[in-house]
Amino acid sequence: MSPPPELIAVAVVLLAVIAAYALFSGADFGGGIWDLLAGGTRRGAVPRAAIDASVTPVWEGNHVWIIFGLVIMWTAFPPAFAAIMTALFTPLALSLLGIFLRGVGFAFRHEAERLNMQRLNGALFAASSLMAPFFLGTVIGAVATGAVPAAPFGQVLSAWTSPTALVTGALFVATCAYIAAIYLVADSERRKQPEMVRYFSHRAIAAGVLSGVLAAVNLLLMRTSSPYIFDRLIGPALPLVVVSVVAGIAALVLVVLRRVQLMRIAAGLAVAAVVAGWGWAQYPWLLPGSLTLQAGSAPSAALWAELAVTGLAVLFVLPAFAWLYWLQQHGRLQETTDDVRLAAAAASPVEATAAPTPSPASVQSEHRVVAAVLIASVAAGLARQALEHWRSRRR
Repeated sequence: MSPPPELIAVAVVLLAVIAAYALFSGADFGGGIWDLLAGGTRRGAVPRAAIDASVTPVWEGNHVWIIFGLVIMWTAFPPAFAAIMTALFTPLALSLLGIFLRGVGFAFRHEAERLNMQRLNGALFAASSLMAPFFLGTVIGAVATGAVPAAPFGQVLSAWTSPTALVTGALFVATCAYIAAIYLVADSERRKQPEMVRYFSHRAIAAGVLSGVLAAVNLLLMRTSSPYIFDRLIGPALPLVVVSVVAGIAALVLVVLRRVQLMRIAAGLAVAAVVAGWGWAQYPWLLPGSLTLQAGSAPSAALWAELAVTGLAVLFVLPAFAWLYWLQQHGRLQETTDDVRLAAAAASPVEATAAPTPSPASVQSEHRVVAAVLIASVAAGLARQALEHWRSRRR
């Protein structure tokens, strides 16, 4: 018995959201990775400024994709959601911690006035940008290998520490760096920064080659760790794999030729084809070997509600995102910010001059207190979960 059309439609929407998250938030993570590898304060100043100019206007909005994806997974496929959240709690918590600390570091770095605090928050932003995609990749690798049972009794350490899961995590990191470098080449070309075009072009080629090597290694590992998906990747899903490989190579060639618009399309197509190929290779399983798509889905009424909400998102959210990206690509957001500041200063010069200016020491102290409280809260939650898990194992 084949799955009903509304179930197939929701599964396609979920894959589309995952692809969007990989393309947009993946580029944000990749920007942080290149920030980490930019070098010292003086040598890395210009690349970091270019990364900031590209990431700052959109990085918060891109989190919409992971929220949308989690809500779809939770409401449309609750048994799979429960199994994944239980068995893979540790890598999911670490990826969430990375996303959280990345935002803290990125926001505070722009507000910090002392050099040592700028370096601390910059390092937090960069290291977390590496941490988040790696652990998200191990989650995908664990699911793809069929190591997540349909009804786990607790965390399954071996599921996300297998060679396939770890290589998948590394592949996620390399892919984020690749797509970010492609976008940064295009942005540097738009800003007429030829040195940065060359700088990020070299890194795009290196990350693209590394991504290809890791993808090939991962495919070989799946031959033994996930034979069902391997057979489908070289069978029904092979056309999508070929599209991904050809588009990825084409993007690197277009980087050399400086064909800005085409290389972004080719790189996006390569990433989207990988996601689609993984979904088609895993069909009809949600958790390979233990839970099928149909057995793990919500009732039909809930699926139709998901599609209705998706329609509203297409109607209201996607145009807003398109407008945001258009403004960012045309450099209008920075101009708008500057205009607002000038208008505010002109409208109330007395208030602007009379307003008390907080001292740098007080600002830094407030930032340190807020960061300490937030980090301590997350650490306490993780420690409590670990303690509860240890107690349950002893019983």
